[in-house]
Amino acid sequence: MINLLDFDLPGLTHYFAEIGEKPFRAKQVMHWIHQKGASDFEQMTDLAKSLRENLTQRAAITVPKIREEFRSEDGTVKWLIDTGAGNAVETVFIPEDDRGTLCISSQVGCALACTFCSTGRQGFNRNLSVSEIIGQLWLANKALGKDPKGERIISNVVMMGMGEPLTNFDNVVTALNIMLDDHAYGLSRRRVTVSTSGVVPAMDRLAAACPVALAVSLHAPNDALRDVLVPINQKYPLAELMAACQRYLDFAPRDFITFEYVLLDGVNDSLNHVAQLIALTRDVPCKFNLIPFNPFPDAGYERSKPEAIRRFREALQAAGYVVTTRKTRGSDIDAACGQLAGQVLDKTKRKLHKEGVTL
Repeated sequence: MINLLDFDLPGLTHYFAEIGEKPFRAKQVMHWIHQKGASDFEQMTDLAKSLRENLTQRAAITVPKIREEFRSEDGTVKWLIDTGAGNAVETVFIPEDDRGTLCISSQVGCALACTFCSTGRQGFNRNLSVSEIIGQLWLANKALGKDPKGERIISNVVMMGMGEPLTNFDNVVTALNIMLDDHAYGLSRRRVTVSTSGVVPAMDRLAAACPVALAVSLHAPNDALRDVLVPINQKYPLAELMAACQRYLDFAPRDFITFEYVLLDGVNDSLNHVAQLIALTRDVPCKFNLIPFNPFPDAGYERSKPEAIRRFREALQAAGYVVTTRKTRGSDIDAACGQLAGQVLDKTKRKLHKEGVTL
């Protein structure tokens, strides 16, 4: 059975042509699914009965199931989304005064193994399908409802949940197209952000296929340290990454790259590290989002001291950078940055390798 949640508008238009239906019907169905939250063809009252019957026989609108919901004292909401076969991913909504941001996962686990990230510690199982990615937005919209003015509460989407979005490229781009489509969610490119650890070839592909706001998980100012913290740096070192950032800006909806930088006590938080960061990024229009480390069991790292965070931020600001320090939100429900874990049946056997088991 075809799941219509897997299609962006061009894909849905092609599907309607294939089944002998008028292509313009795709826009109507997109509207029903994504703007009105319909999951049953009988709800689509402006479609002919014969078309509804045809779709019922051939297709479905199958959304992921919410296994659990967690609500933080600060208003953050986390959903554990069932992805089958004992796996689950996490989706987080973060309310703020001027926006509502949904943090979406793109994979069950993550293969990149960043050492300070709870998801990375769990290993990797598989990529999420388009329906599983966009289904997180569909479910969150349904769960949150609308504000008193009748507007959707989610105004921003960040691909910063479990997984590396750019290693699930085709499914992520199709989901992005749905987010941006005026017949679906109609989000601005400036309000949709993809976060990457630095998959350089895919950054160039994203610039050509669907340029949205870009955040780069930097976390270290030199190759030696980044090789440890973000192992993909061994394949795409910092010089290549900075060049890719400059190329991306030729297409990006914003005139800067956001560099995300988790501050780890005694590891990457000294003034010497600031000086190296300034030298590294001097030719890349950018802003910094500093992230105090959010602990998880057996992390092996500690959060930088408040004084060290202040010194780090002020040194960057003194050099002319725009710098924000991310508020820790949802930590009481393990929904803060770096804490997302879900449930991952690891296919990489990474844990066995770490424990010295011979395979």
